[in-house]
Amino acid sequence: MSRRPAADTYLSEQKNQSFVRRLGFALAGLAHAVRVERSLRTQAVVFALVVAALIVLRPGPLWWAAVMLASAGVLAAELFNTALEALADHLHPEHHPHIRIVKDCAAAAVLVATLGALAVGLALAVHLLWR
Repeated sequence: MSRRPAADTYLSEQKNQSFVRRLGFALAGLAHAVRVERSLRTQAVVFALVVAALIVLRPGPLWWAAVMLASAGVLAAELFNTALEALADHLHPEHHPHIRIVKDCAAAAVLVATLGALAVGLALAVHLLWR
């Protein structure tokens, strides 16, 4: 009879949870990130303003989809960045050049997603001005 290592037992206990339980984990992560990350709070406010602008401007459904996808990409990138930074800081709390590269790359991912979202916003603005 083989005995599972503690790490395997922990992982198997975290797997195959109900959808409601997994949703709770995701919402707890989102709540934590909103509490600790100023940039995520700023992006959430910008997202709310964008939704308000869409309601007022009433673009077509494809524009709504493009803006929502771009916005979700920015928020998801910021959440990944937050998680990666927390993990890196936990595993290697002292300054290290390789950890700096990891964090810089994660921040660059947020920048790329944000620039993409701005491009969608610019395209929407041009479309609305020329209709």
